[in-house]
Amino acid sequence: MMKPRAIELLSPARNIDCGLAAVDHGADAVYIGAARFGARAAAGNPVEDIARLADYAHTYHVRIYATVNTVLRDDELAETEQLIHQLWQAGVDALIVQDMAITRLNLPPIPLHASTQMDNRTVEKVRFLSEAGFRQVVLARELSLDDIARIHRACPETALEVFVHGALCVSYSGQCYASQACFGRSANRGECAQFCRLPFTLVDAEGRTIARNKHLLSLKDLNQSEQLEQLLDAGASSLKIEGRLKDVSYVKNVTAAYRQKLDEILARRKEYVRASSGTCKYTFRPQLDKSFSRGFTNYFLNGRTRDIASFDTPKSLGEEMGTLKEQRKDCLTVAGVKPFHNGDGLCYIDERGQLQGLRINRAEGNRLYPALPTGQMPRIAPRTPLYRNFDQEFERLLSRPSAERKIGLRWRLWETGTGFALGATDEDGHRAVLHFACDKQPARTPQAANIRTQLAKLGNTPFEVREETEVDLEAEWFLPSSTLADWRRQVVQRLLDVRRIGYRRELAIRRETHHSYPTDTLTYLGNVSNQEARQFYLDHGVHRIDPAYEAQAVPGAALMFCRHCLRFSMGWCPTRQRGRSPFREPYYLVSADGRKFRLAFDCRNCQMKVYAAEQ
Repeated sequence: MMKPRAIELLSPARNIDCGLAAVDHGADAVYIGAARFGARAAAGNPVEDIARLADYAHTYHVRIYATVNTVLRDDELAETEQLIHQLWQAGVDALIVQDMAITRLNLPPIPLHASTQMDNRTVEKVRFLSEAGFRQVVLARELSLDDIARIHRACPETALEVFVHGALCVSYSGQCYASQACFGRSANRGECAQFCRLPFTLVDAEGRTIARNKHLLSLKDLNQSEQLEQLLDAGASSLKIEGRLKDVSYVKNVTAAYRQKLDEILARRKEYVRASSGTCKYTFRPQLDKSFSRGFTNYFLNGRTRDIASFDTPKSLGEEMGTLKEQRKDCLTVAGVKPFHNGDGLCYIDERGQLQGLRINRAEGNRLYPALPTGQMPRIAPRTPLYRNFDQEFERLLSRPSAERKIGLRWRLWETGTGFALGATDEDGHRAVLHFACDKQPARTPQAANIRTQLAKLGNTPFEVREETEVDLEAEWFLPSSTLADWRRQVVQRLLDVRRIGYRRELAIRRETHHSYPTDTLTYLGNVSNQEARQFYLDHGVHRIDPAYEAQAVPGAALMFCRHCLRFSMGWCPTRQRGRSPFREPYYLVSADGRKFRLAFDCRNCQMKVYAAEQ
């Protein structure tokens, strides 16, 4: 009989508050940026905070992964090595890395995960990384279920991590150089300027306008909440929520939503088991459309579709609430059934295709009074779809303690020759027993009910009683409530100590490898920016290694490699739609400051590439 596969829900943490909330709301693992060298430079954290988070998380057998996934310069390697040792001492369970130089440093036995920045989309790449010692591989977001299944069949022992929710990069991760080329801010160094969220005008070779001032590279947000079972069956074992720049309410809501979805699957699919301990109870009903989103997409999980982009706005639309029924001098009437609240944020796309928003001062049923001066009401066309991008009541719920995570426990109290013994066993089989010497005083009334009541008072501990307490006494002995409470506290503390001692971090075994890399040439796309990474690839059969784009700009280089294709979005794909464009190629994106970017369509690989056009 096959061993059940452990499934982890992996949540993001911008800071320690987000990390603690992720644990409380059901994460099996949390990823967080260290003070430096993470792919979100604005989300760094001191080692002391990461240590606090790890100590709390490990109580629930929740793992902590630290992101050290930027490309590194030679002068940063010594500091990176020192940081990794500090993270190991802080209790971090694994590192998410991009730069192969890290494999050549003097490391503690900390497991390495291959960041999606490594551009992991083929069987050959994943197999190479697995043989190089990477325990888990983060797959490219663009892969389909068939792609994931193919990789899993070829590499069944490799843990595959897939993104299930959050913002999408339009270019393959690790293969985007637009921010570096335009603003001197490298995405591979954690400083992405979000070039893809800017507005562009699309023109053809003759300068004719195809689309004006649209966010043509901005994608909707990923939402695979209805595809989780299919992902597990394809071979995914880690389900990752994007969002290391998101706030704590986002982490709470999205983690809880996916926890509930995943638990429903695990309850009936015994071949999959949860990767951590405890059960969560929430004070709110998780709803994904109440957290930041640009609209949702399954991206390419089930093949190519036309609904993946968000051309009108790169900002959050939120929850669809209905349409405008009527507008008066000071109020709006909405055709819809969802209730509004005072203080809600409302937004809509106007007749020019621009996102507009306003705050509701007062809501009376479906009649809304915006917080605007008299005479400044916007003119909104009838039947315009209306969205709520800020739910005042929902955010108020999330601003308070909103979840409780408890580990199941059962008690046994029994009599000994010198007094009594109290033992506790948790849901993972950890056990703590203490013996208490004391005189036995006969009781005038039955004691079992009070014993069970006192032992069930677990308060702010991580535990709750889930099975009836076993009371095994030869006679009715008087046990004061204060005594039982003291024994309970001592045994709970001993059980917590046992859980901490019993928690085992996986240890990586380092070995020198020389198996061949899938190709013998690396262009700037290899992101090699230091001598140790260069030597790693030489040791693995690569003969030609060009420097990273950050180290040496490449004239005429493609700046983005996108599965998103504007020709397909317009209905003009020659292979899938047989559409005929009235415009002459090449097409160009023109930014607000007048810079032009040429589009090239690689139909063989089903990609759109973006180049800086010669001015």
